Order: sequence, then structure tokens, then C-alpha cells
Amino acid sequence: MQLCWAQSRLAPRHLRTENLENPIGIDEISPRLSWHPPSMQRAYQIRTDAWDSGRVDSSNCVGAPYLGPQLRSRDRVSWQVRVWDENDVGSDWSEPAFFEMGLLDASDWTAQWIAHPSWSFGQPMPVFRHLTTLPRAVRSARLYITGLGMYVAAINGRPVTTNVLAPGNTLYSKQVEYAAYDVTELLVPGPNEVRIELGNGMYNSVETPGRYFGLTNPRALEVKMIAQLEITFDDGTQRTIGSDASWESALGPTTASTWFGGEDYDARRETTSFIPAIVAGGPEGSPKLAWRPAPPVRVFESVKPVAISEPAPGVHVFDMGVNFAGWEQLRVSGPAGTRIVMKIGELLGKDGLVREDTVGGNIYDSYTLAGTGVETWRPKFAYHGFRYLQVSGLPAPPSPDTITGFVVRGANEVAGGFESSHALLNGIHDIINRAIQSNMISIFTDCPDREKLGWLGDMIGIFGSITRNFDIAAYARAVMQNMADAQTESGMVPTFAPAYKDYSIYGEGFRDDVNWGSAMILTPWALYETYGDARTMEIYYTRMRRYMAYLAGRAKGSLLDYGLGDWISPDATVPREIVATYGFHRCASTMARIAAAIGRVSDAEEYAMLARSVAFAFNAKYLDRGNRRYAQGQQAANAMALDMGIVPQDMQTAVLENLIANIRAEGNHVKVGIVALQAVLRALSAGAREDVIFDIATQTTAPSYGFQIVNGATSLTEEWSGPVVGSSQNHMMLGAIDEWFTTGLAGIRQAPGSVAFEEVIVKPAFLDGLQYVKGVYQTPRGLVESEWRRTPGELRLMVTIPGNTRASVHTPAGETVRLGPGTYAFVSP
Repeated sequence: MQLCWAQSRLAPRHLRTENLENPIGIDEISPRLSWHPPSMQRAYQIRTDAWDSGRVDSSNCVGAPYLGPQLRSRDRVSWQVRVWDENDVGSDWSEPAFFEMGLLDASDWTAQWIAHPSWSFGQPMPVFRHLTTLPRAVRSARLYITGLGMYVAAINGRPVTTNVLAPGNTLYSKQVEYAAYDVTELLVPGPNEVRIELGNGMYNSVETPGRYFGLTNPRALEVKMIAQLEITFDDGTQRTIGSDASWESALGPTTASTWFGGEDYDARRETTSFIPAIVAGGPEGSPKLAWRPAPPVRVFESVKPVAISEPAPGVHVFDMGVNFAGWEQLRVSGPAGTRIVMKIGELLGKDGLVREDTVGGNIYDSYTLAGTGVETWRPKFAYHGFRYLQVSGLPAPPSPDTITGFVVRGANEVAGGFESSHALLNGIHDIINRAIQSNMISIFTDCPDREKLGWLGDMIGIFGSITRNFDIAAYARAVMQNMADAQTESGMVPTFAPAYKDYSIYGEGFRDDVNWGSAMILTPWALYETYGDARTMEIYYTRMRRYMAYLAGRAKGSLLDYGLGDWISPDATVPREIVATYGFHRCASTMARIAAAIGRVSDAEEYAMLARSVAFAFNAKYLDRGNRRYAQGQQAANAMALDMGIVPQDMQTAVLENLIANIRAEGNHVKVGIVALQAVLRALSAGAREDVIFDIATQTTAPSYGFQIVNGATSLTEEWSGPVVGSSQNHMMLGAIDEWFTTGLAGIRQAPGSVAFEEVIVKPAFLDGLQYVKGVYQTPRGLVESEWRRTPGELRLMVTIPGNTRASVHTPAGETVRLGPGTYAFVSP
């Protein structure tokens, strides 16, 4: 039985410019506009203050081009859209949206970089201020600003923004991100103060005695800032206040600022004397000042401690109940000069104190009281990954309000969710989601404490899981720019980006691996398939070709044999050549698709031929026809061959069965690392063996996700053994299975050949052992929902298809029906 509730006639909604809501400061002179139509779309019309597209006969609602007057610095454009459906019935106009241009040319910057005249690393961090008197009311005001390493800005004592940890991590010698803020409401007629504090951030990560220091600069750099306040008064007159030698500076209350090791703050220094600032040279390397094209970092959640212990006299340990990325906020009163030390950790030792091993070393913040009553403080220029906070020096016994945790992450919109009747699956989803959040801070990192580096394999290996949780259409473009800046003259793409100079703590062998560098190619293709973003492929196409040339130059007989192998795999018998060649083939076959998508026909043929050559060489060396397997039948070897699509047709079923037999023989455990894991899951799902993935997911002995859950993990850990080993307890790289929860169990998938989910397939896996599954996913066109439930005597499936989307739905009765936008119910005995 099928019931349908058709969508009502509404105007388009969810208007976005460059995948952002009402952005200020963009530097794209041909911005792309997107919206969610209320129905199937036959045509659209966009209108702005100075341009009307007229009716455009097109179903495109993802990245429609702005074709109005040429955009200039500071231009603000309001726009609306309406659409016509398949019956040529027009919708209402949408609510207005807007975008505003930033400073498009270097000459738009009249401000200068400034610094404190005597600051050096190890001294308190500089604070800058500018006092100005405004003659009348302000109509509008914008603050364009950045700082190196990081800045916090306020006007008249009020924060300029809720954004934190700015600017984002980049290769600072090539690009420094600035932001544009609407500060109209912060300025008043009469006296005004602009105040900006600086911290070191990753830009100035220098070894600090007594503190863990992770990746470091070989020498300390000068911290500096640049700010330009542009004011339009209510009478139309204008004033620009740029940072220069007229500004003042002081050494402020942040007495230590380290990206890895923590922060010190002395509240007694909040009232301080200012001296003239100096004009500083620009950053080393003369980097480009560029607007950040991705969402900022913000606070999204507060966390209260679930327990407080005192394992030693005067030492209190706060258990926050969850391992998260962010910071602690201290609320305390006491005598002036009292110093409170807060040490972070992910696990506790047998003595009840925090362990240092999983976070890298001694990481702590400290706060020295001013003695002015109840004082509240949190770090400003760093963040931590932690569950436990060990606090010493409190002037009185703590209460639950003494410490509050704040979760920070990139402000990417939530894109999906999953829940089921199986508590273990829900727990696995939760710890993976938490790890993704914790490693989505400016860049995609591996962990939020020990390394905080943009390891590309960690990101690309779980790209589908990330996108099923968060909309990263804009965020990933910033990641692409970091990859481009990291690429070497030889064409090699390093394993992490931004690629800071010091690899010595890892060894040179960690610098180059195709399954990490392949993100240069796989990311643009994923952005195209997922979000309809063809421009990113075009922008970086030359760099992708350079990387392919580099890989081809390292290949021998069309095979690659170098790199990290199948990282953290329990099976050490898998030849490294299999793993590297798998990455090589993925790059070649994806490049063929990219070239075809952007009209490079001859290139597409070249890369398709290369992929065939790699497949032939791989099969010639590793296909064992007699035993119906690859290599020695390792899970990784069979899965990678299946995932590459190179298994001869007459062997496909046998190789899949060999893979499954190996998994069953291991007690339904996978014995793979982060590279082969994605291949195992895709191969099983492509072979319609969702039951095997379910059995893998529901194990609770090592190696498994369930083992982490039953041993207390609250975020996905670095290794399969999770909390019982001394590795990171907040790592996202094993999170590939989370994508399957919505694509497999809930069955929400994109149809083959579809782009930006114009065609979806809803094919849930109605598995024994489950009574209820619900998956939701916000596609570029709107929300797809799939919910199925077993009740006595029936199986019910509810499906919602968004506007401008066609769907093939596989019903509980075994039928396949073609549907358009609407909400549907299917019931079967």
C-alpha cells in the first residue's frame, strides 16, 4: 500500500551564495547561487537590485551563475528566485538573500600591518587598541581584519563576532585568511574603542619548556595584525580607520600562548598601560590576503561535568562525560595572585590522575586571579581534545559550576542523521560524529590534541561519512587551497596540508603516500558528485595533472610500491604495492571521469588507458585464479580489487565470496587499516551483502567499533583497540562505516551517473536484528528521509523526497517505484 502527501506550493527556500548563507566578504566575482525548489523545476528566474535573469528554462538549482553587472569591492547584492514546475506553474518569489563582496584588490587595503615595538616570544601577548570619536550615528560599518597567529577583536567591550580561533590554518607564507564583519551595531556617536588581542596559534608554534609542543617552527616569528574599519554615517559621509602607527599596544594578560601546550592568563594584567604600536613588515613570503571561503569555527555546545573526584589532596579531576574538542571555562573567586592550573587528558591512570600519553605530553592552561570577585575565563588562542580536566590550586572546593566545557567546531550546517533500534549502532554513529566534529576545526585534522594536522588520508578515507553528517561544500574548497599551496615543484602532494616544514617528528617516510595525496584528485570529484561543484575541478585541474605525472614517474610497470601501506591494519602481510597501486588506480580512473566532466576528451582517454594499464599489471601480478582470490586472500587485497572494479567478470562472485569467507573466519571482524576499510565496505555493499557489514558492525570484541564502545569510548579512537591502548582517543580516520548507516541501512543513495542528487535511490536493508531505522540526508536540493519500522504483522517504510528530485524507491513488498517530490508510506505484511 502506498500513501502520498504531496508537497505544498511554496516559494524556493534555503538560498545560498557559494554554499554560504548571506556571506559578507566574498571574493568570487562570478558567484554561484543555489536554492531548494518546492517541486520539480522546469525554469527559474533570479532578480537582484540591478539585474534580472528573466525566465531561464533549466532544472538547475545548484550553482546557477550570477550574470549581473560586474562586481566590485564592497558591493552588496540582494537577490531572490522563483521557479516554474513541470506544469509551468510559477511559484512565489523567495525571501530575499544577499551576498557582499570583500576587498578584491590589494590596493583596497589602506591599513598596515602593526606590531608591538618590543615583543618577543615568551613575553605576554600583545593587545592593540584605537580610540576614536564618531561625530554622528552610523548607517553601516565593516571591519576587515586578520592577525598572525590569531586574533580576538572587540569594539566598546563587545565581541565583534561569535567566530573563534581565527584566522584559519593555512601555509602562512602563501596565504593568510581575513574576515569581514558587520559591526554597525557596535559603534556609537562619541568615543569608541577598537581592541584586538593576539595569540601565537599554529603560525608561531615554538618549543616551550615544560609544555608539549608537537609540530614546531624552527624559530619564533613576529606576531602582528592588520585591521581596516570602514564606516558610513547616516548622512552618507564615510571614514576609514586603518591600523597604523597611530594605534597603541601593550603586553596583555595572556602571558603564554601555545597551539599545542596550552595558555596562561594573569587577570591582574587586564588594566595596563599602552604605548605606540609600530608599523611592521608584511608576513614572510608576502602571502596573499584572502577571504576565507569556508564557514568559521564557533562554539556549538556546552558540557557540564558528570563527576568530580579528588585523587590527591587539592587536586580535583572533572569528568566531562565525553571526549570533545574545545576548551574549559573556569568560574572561581579567590585572592589576587592565586594560580589555578588545568591539565587536560583523555584517559585516567590507575592513580586517578590524567594520563599524558594519548595527548602527547603535558598540556595545561593556567589562570591567575585578579581577586575582584567571581571571575570567569576560558582560553582564546588554542583548543584541546579532552574528557578529563585535572585542576589544582583552587582556593575552595569545587562545585559543578566551577568548570564548564565548550564544544567548538567548523560551522558547517548539519546535513544528516541516523538512529535505529540497535543501541550499539547508535553508539557507533555517535562516536564517529563526535570525532568528525572534533577534527573539523579550520581544517580536517587527525586529532584535536597531539597533532592537529591536516592529514589528507584521514579526511578522504571517510569523505562520505563526513558529508552524511555535515555540509562541507564550502569548507572543502578551503582544504583544496591548502593542498594546492602544499604541492611541491615535483608535483607531489604531501600527506598533510597545510604542509608545515617540520616533518622531523614523523620522519621523511611519512611525507608522501598516494592514498593521502590522492585527496588532490578525489576531493574535487567528490565535490562535483555530491554538490554539483564543477568549478573546483576546473580550478585545480592543472595541479591534478601535475600530481598524476608525479605518480606515473614513480610507477614501475604500472605499479606503485611506496608509502605507509594500509595504515594501522592488524594484518601486516598485505604487500605495500597492493595498497599504493590501489591509490594509483583510483587517481587514474577518477581523473578520467574528471576530464570527461569538464570536456577534456583526449585527457579522459589518456587517463582511462592508464587505469586499464594499472588494472592489467595488478591482475597479472596478484590475481590467483586457482584459489579465486588476490595475493594470499587477505581482506585488503580482495576488497581493493573489487573496489577498483578490475576483477574479471567471471571471477567477481568468487572473489567476493572469498572476502566474505575471510571475514566470517575472523569471527566477523575486519583485519584492515584505514585505506582498505573503505574498500571492504564499498565492495560488500556493491555486492548487496549488507548483512555482512551489519555483522561486522555489531561485534564487541577487538578489532571492532563495538569493542571501543564497551570499553568506554565516547569518541572514535585512533586504533581498533581504542581505550585499552595509549593512542589518541579522538580520531576520525576509522569512521568510514558511518556513511553506510544512511546509504545501506536507511538506503539513501545517489543514482549512478547522477550529480548533486538529482536522482536518488532509496533501497533500505530490512535486516533481521533491527526493528527500526531512520536516516536523513540534506542533499543540495533538500531533505531526503527514509524511515522503516517493523510492527506486529507489518513492515512500514516512510520516504520523503525533496523538490526537484526523482527517486527510485525499493518498497518492503519488493517492488521498485518511481517517485517525485513528496512524502510516501509503504506498508507490507
